[in-house]
Formats: sequence, C-alpha cells, structure tokens
Amino acid sequence: MSDTRPSSRLPGFYRIRLDERQTELARQVGLSPDELALLASGGISAADADHIVENVVGVYALPLGLGLNFRINGVDRLIPMAVEEPSVVAAASNAARMARAGGGFAAQADESIMIAQIELRDVENTAAATAALQAARAEIVAKADATLPQLLAFGGGCRDLEIRTLPDRRLVVHLHIDCRDAMGANMVNTVAEALAPRLAELARGRIGLRILSNLADRRLVRATTRVPFAALAGDKTAVAGEVLAKAIAGASRFAEDDPYRAATHNKGIMNGVDPVVIATGNDWRGIEAGAHAYAARDGRYRPLATWRVEGDALAGRLEMPMALGTVGGTLAVHPGARLALRVLGVGRARELAEIVASVGLAQNLAALRALAGEGIQRGHMALHRRAVGEG
Repeated sequence: MSDTRPSSRLPGFYRIRLDERQTELARQVGLSPDELALLASGGISAADADHIVENVVGVYALPLGLGLNFRINGVDRLIPMAVEEPSVVAAASNAARMARAGGGFAAQADESIMIAQIELRDVENTAAATAALQAARAEIVAKADATLPQLLAFGGGCRDLEIRTLPDRRLVVHLHIDCRDAMGANMVNTVAEALAPRLAELARGRIGLRILSNLADRRLVRATTRVPFAALAGDKTAVAGEVLAKAIAGASRFAEDDPYRAATHNKGIMNGVDPVVIATGNDWRGIEAGAHAYAARDGRYRPLATWRVEGDALAGRLEMPMALGTVGGTLAVHPGARLALRVLGVGRARELAEIVASVGLAQNLAALRALAGEGIQRGHMALHRRAVGEG
C-alpha cells in the first residue's frame, strides 16, 4: 500500500480506456504487476477454484468496477464492486459525489458478535431449565471460550448467553460470540456443537439443531449522510434540489407504509451492498438473509434506510446486520478477494461493514433520486444498451 490514501475523486474515469483505468488504479493504490494481472484473470484461477468448491470445471467471472467519490468517516475509499447489472456502479458513484458535498458518509459498526443457536427439545419444565442454564452462565461461557483458544488469543470469545422459550416444550439458547475480524460461521457452529450436550444436560432436554443464526442483530451497522439541496439538484438550483429532496422523502414514506414498495426499496440497497460483499469474498447470501429478516423483525416488512428533509439538506439513515470478515474463509484462498480488500485499504471487519453500509445507502439514494426525477429507466436503459451493443 502506498503511504498516502488514494483519492476517490477521479473525474472522467469512465471516459478513459480500460487499460488506462487499470494503470490509474495501480498508481492510486500501489499495485504490483502480479496484482494488476489479477484484474484480467477474474481474480482466481481454475486451480484455485478447485480448492474452494466441489466438482470444479472452470471459473465464472463478474465485471469488477470501481465505485468512486466515496468519503466514509472522513477517509476517501475506492470501492471494488463485482456486479453484472448495468448502472449500479455509475449510480453509486454519482450518489457518493452528491453526498460528498455534505461531508460524505458517517458509519458505525457494532462489535462482531455472532449468535450460536442451540435448540433443546422435550424440556420437561422450561422455567426450571431456564433457571438452571442461567445459574450455569459462567461455566457455559468458560466452556465456549475453551472451544476456541485461537479466537480468545485475538481478544474474541463468548460474551453472553440468552435463553428463549419456543412452543412444544422447547428452549433455544443463544451464545453471543465475538468473532473479531472473521465472519465467524465456522467458529460459531463449532461452539454450538461442542456446548449442546452440556446444555441439554442442564435443561434436562434433548439436543435439536446447533448452528449460527444469519439474523446477526448483535452485529449491526449504521450509516448516515446529509446531501445539500444544491448537490442533489446537480446543475440545477437549490430550489430544484429541495423539490427533489421532498420527493425522495415521500418515496421513503411510501416504503415505510407499504411492504411491496419496501421490498424494492431494500433491493436497491442490496444493489450496492452485494457487489462489495462479493468482491471481498464474503457470504452475500448470509447478508441478504440477515437484511431481510431484520427488515421484518417486528412482524411487518420495512425499509432498511429512510430519508427525511432536515433544514437545507436531505438526510439518510440506514441500519442493518452486517456479518463480514477480513480474515479466514474464502479470503485465505481467493487472490481477487484479497486484492479487493487492498484496494479498499481495510483490515478490520467493522471498518469493512461501515464501508459496505455506506455504499448501500448511496445506492438507495441514487435509485430514489432517479424515481423522484426522470424515472429509473432513462439512465439504466442507456447503460443497458451500451452493455448489449445497441449503440
């Protein structure tokens, strides 16, 4: 990595040739020739892929674009985005440019707490079982920590337990595991399986399922931004920007009141989230599952991001689960994923979560601005026609 942070402001980047973009990225981030070559190979060879999944016959690549103009928590970030849909990268970059006028994005991620679920069935007395499990809290936490000595050495480990009663004489025990910079699925599953016999013994029940939960509501991330009216309007007046801001706030209210609209609203957020998650070798299916479960956590499906007019700006807020890793998993065997983290300039999982949430909020802004203005199809279809060679 070069000594100075790369700039995310690269005006005219889309106009220059592909090889010139690669050269500029290498200059900004300080990529070696070998790292630069990964951009042409798709980031992974068939031989590498053969170590990751079963029955490998080749490699399927996605376009890797750079999201530009992002300033997150005061730091410029170049955003690698692996995605097949036209207009996503351009829309995120355009929204980030608008947000930059108001200082960019501010984001804050919780500690990396994942939930290990142990289901206990045929519990004779759920109240007595709950009391027994709570009384053994110190023992249970210690046993969980002993299962993962390496995680403990890095400052992680079991932080707490929670007990929930389910119908039909069942309990479910949640062990809260701080996974540090790992996504943590394998670690959490190991703990769940190791602790299940003792928990069943304490509860006088029978072991059911033992696995992580992808509803990582102890591992939330929040992102905010304020877009001045003038920046929102582009080359028009601040008055036009205020009209747009009010229309975007109205679109947000529509999503808050109607689950059919909220589903599409949230899909727009995931248009930004998933490409960064994929590029960095993380589990985008887990992120999707957690996001949509969190959106419906009170029994009604709601938007993950909301927008309001505040003073002379449009203010956006996003909150969602974000279980990501910067060590282990695919990163250990996927050179392209490691390169994406290098371009981002991140080493901590919480920092990556803050970046991904900010991109999701930017993508949502871009979609709502288009819907509130000329409609979603105008820019999207122009880029689609370019992609399929129709002029």
